[in-house]
Amino acid sequence: MARDILIVDDEADIRMMLAGILEDEGYATREASNADQALATIGERAPHLIILDIWLEGSRLDGLQLLEVIKAEQPGIPVVMISGHGNIETAVSAIKIGAYDFIEKPFKTDRLLLILERANEAARLRRENEELRRQQSNTGEMHGRSSAMSQIRQAIDKVAPSGSRILITGPAGSGKEVAARLIHEKSRRAGAPFVVVNCAAMHPDRMETELFGTERGFDGQDGPRKVGLLEQADGGTLLLDEIADMPLETQGKIVRVLQDQMFERVGGTHRVAVDVRVLASTTRDLHLLIQSGEFREDLFYRLNVVPLKIPALRDRREDIPVLADYFMARAAQAAGTVPRRLGEDALAALQAYEWPGNVRQLRNVIDWLLIMAPGDAREVIRVDMLPAEIGSITPEVLRLERSGEIMALPLREAREMFEREYLLAQVTRFNGNISRTAEFVGMERSALHRKLKSLGVTGEERGKG
Repeated sequence: MARDILIVDDEADIRMMLAGILEDEGYATREASNADQALATIGERAPHLIILDIWLEGSRLDGLQLLEVIKAEQPGIPVVMISGHGNIETAVSAIKIGAYDFIEKPFKTDRLLLILERANEAARLRRENEELRRQQSNTGEMHGRSSAMSQIRQAIDKVAPSGSRILITGPAGSGKEVAARLIHEKSRRAGAPFVVVNCAAMHPDRMETELFGTERGFDGQDGPRKVGLLEQADGGTLLLDEIADMPLETQGKIVRVLQDQMFERVGGTHRVAVDVRVLASTTRDLHLLIQSGEFREDLFYRLNVVPLKIPALRDRREDIPVLADYFMARAAQAAGTVPRRLGEDALAALQAYEWPGNVRQLRNVIDWLLIMAPGDAREVIRVDMLPAEIGSITPEVLRLERSGEIMALPLREAREMFEREYLLAQVTRFNGNISRTAEFVGMERSALHRKLKSLGVTGEERGKG
């Protein structure tokens, strides 16, 4: 996708020359000769970068004043200032207001292109840093070796580059947003913004202003224009998280946005064009909501071009050891400590649990274990160290001494270990008296001798009978 650059200069020859250079380099360009034209053009669709003349003769606002307005309304757009009459003081003023750089006319083409490339790269890095901060509470990847997760990863690999709209369903905490981020990262829009609209957390009265933004002076005062989440996602991906909680009136407007990729800011009449891939997620049954009149059927079919269902954690229990190891390493790195190892009995108990909170709950449990489990970092976490809600439903066999070793063995070896421990305990109970031990456990004395020998129990261990 070509980077969109707005050229703002009062001289037509300069605009034409810059447009020719940039288009030859693969950029898309738009032009404005004064501040009002520039603001109107930005209002139609925010550019990726602005080249702005510092003087703008005959304009209502000069370049520095226009720069202040742009930075108030669109702080994320890099602005490169140009001037044929610049000086150090002017350049410093422009940089202080928020310009990326300042170039004096006449400028060399190579230098201009280098500065534009660096400005675009700086803007991309800033977006990525902001995105990384937002992702601190997210899992990051679709971990797991189960067939269900393999199928989901294959589906994401296939659909991500296509640009199709995707409806992601699944229970709360199962990883729907993680899947959406992975789709974005594997798409052709990976270098552009990924924006999340949390429909469940947002008050219905604020939904449209947050989503579509507001025009300048919308609240009756001379306030700046507010850029909505839809416009922030221009060129990238917008996730409508928990779409079932979106008000019906807003649903209707989203249908129109999906149809023609245009919308109006709240309080405005001008249509804004965007290029956005829309993903949606929900924990609820949209078919039932359509029947009850709570969700628009036309919106459902526009969003559900490709359905993607994320399974509950209890339906892919074989992934729990992999996820637990990943979360433990991640939590230890964040805490600046070493990860704890989970014993086989603890892992078996985690796999036996129902996980009503799914992957998110597992991550929280692992975080808790790293902090609260007794012992030092070298000690293996055993089943009796797990939180009470998990330990209370743990099978009795996992509460036995050395249950961690038993759970790591095949059935035959586990049975031999159990028999050895059991018989040793009984022999000790009767002070090494084999006859009394045999009578108690219901075996012939000679048979007990043979069994102890086959299990490798030495005479020193069992005493003399």
